[in-house]
Amino acid sequence: MRKTDLLVLSIALTGVLIGAMGVLTYQKITEHKRALRTEYQDWRKLNLILQKVDDNYVDPVDRKKITDAAVEAALAQLDPHSVYLPPQELEESETNLAGGFDGIGIQFNVPNDTAVVIEVIPGGPSEKVGLLPGDRLLKVDTVDIAGCKYPQDSMVRRMRGVAGTKVTVTVKRGGEVIPFEITRDKIPTHSVDAAFMVGDSTGYIRLSKFARTTFKEFSDASADLRRQGMRELIFDLRDNSGGYMDQALLLSNAFLEAGDTIVYIQGQHRKREDYVADGRGQLKDVRLKVLINEGSASSSEIFAGAIQDNGRGKVYGRRSFGKGLVQEPVFFTDGSGIRLTVARFYTPSGRCIQKPYTPDYAYEVYKRYGEGEMVDADSMNVSKGGILPDVFVPIDTTRASDFYLKCNRKATTMRFSSAYFDTHKAELQAIDDYAVLLRYLDRARLDKKFLEFARVKDGFVPKPGEWEESESYMMTQIKALVGRYSKLGDNAFYHLYLQIDDVFAAAIER
Repeated sequence: MRKTDLLVLSIALTGVLIGAMGVLTYQKITEHKRALRTEYQDWRKLNLILQKVDDNYVDPVDRKKITDAAVEAALAQLDPHSVYLPPQELEESETNLAGGFDGIGIQFNVPNDTAVVIEVIPGGPSEKVGLLPGDRLLKVDTVDIAGCKYPQDSMVRRMRGVAGTKVTVTVKRGGEVIPFEITRDKIPTHSVDAAFMVGDSTGYIRLSKFARTTFKEFSDASADLRRQGMRELIFDLRDNSGGYMDQALLLSNAFLEAGDTIVYIQGQHRKREDYVADGRGQLKDVRLKVLINEGSASSSEIFAGAIQDNGRGKVYGRRSFGKGLVQEPVFFTDGSGIRLTVARFYTPSGRCIQKPYTPDYAYEVYKRYGEGEMVDADSMNVSKGGILPDVFVPIDTTRASDFYLKCNRKATTMRFSSAYFDTHKAELQAIDDYAVLLRYLDRARLDKKFLEFARVKDGFVPKPGEWEESESYMMTQIKALVGRYSKLGDNAFYHLYLQIDDVFAAAIER
């Protein structure tokens, strides 16, 4: 090939790379390089780029996909809680706080091509058989849903179904592959998980979320406990990730005096706004103790901070999550929406609830284990965000024998409880009194039956001394799980489980 031929070829290739227009004249190159007028301050650059893509891209453009990706990427630069929700995710999010549906009772996401359980709804059918957060979903019945880019909406449809029908969900937990047969049911969307008396004058209420019906549910439950003689309330907000702010305000108002500040919010485009109690609450004379942990967030922190700063009650447990941002919903006509952070929450004394936006924000709670905060009160620091308890209760690490850890990893206790219910359904479903349930459980010889189940089903046999080390702890869990299948439901479960609950014990003692 001659030098002139090489030059012609070089010019031709350059024309293709620069303009994709064939042969380019100097004038056309100059026109192509002319800058489009835009400024960062007016947001026009994003619109211009998307328009240029639409007008000039070499292949057909999926506008929905590109738009969603652009919005998600933009919001991700703001803070961890400003998010875009496609139509299905928005609907599911609203349903979780407002309505009910038939299904198996889990929430999951799909970070790659395998769905991961992020929440097992308390009292739902999945929790009863032993599904756990972190489980990887492999199959629904005989259909593989992992590693094959199975559509998320199709996964949901396969797992949902008419209450009473069965579905087998196979999960991967660590190195184990475990099939769970689950009977679909009405998924509970109530927020009061349990409410009962734990003494002549002390009541206990556990709240799982701040939904649209929370204040009414709480008011009904507390009124019932008052009729039973309640003068002190232990209010359990552990692992309550929040919800509607107005419900936290109403709950706080029930305990506070007129003029007491509940919380205030403030942001770049939101002037300070204080929310103050009106003094008409029905529980101002009830002594209050609030239980929190690293899973208590948002509205839970508003309530705990209001009670603490107004000297209305004591807070027990460990430092809360530290989610102190106000999300304002914006809805679009295509069914999607965004939740945009518009302000921060501050407790009455001026403490910002929000923890810092560190690069490992999503895993910050796990770092607390490594930094010693879960066992040492001195490791807590108000600058890290969240609500610090008045009475710190460390996590208990002394009960975990190797046998216990093996059973925990494979949900042996939960699977045993489910199997026991299958063969004793009539007996358990006839029990509606707590004292009767305790007598039944004491006579059931659950210890021997459980050890046999663990040996036969999972090949787990405790080493010498291991069962003696873990028996009291594990058998209380097992009794609580079996008791949940009685008519008492979650009231039985939590009433029994509180016997091995160190945070509850601290609240009872002081």
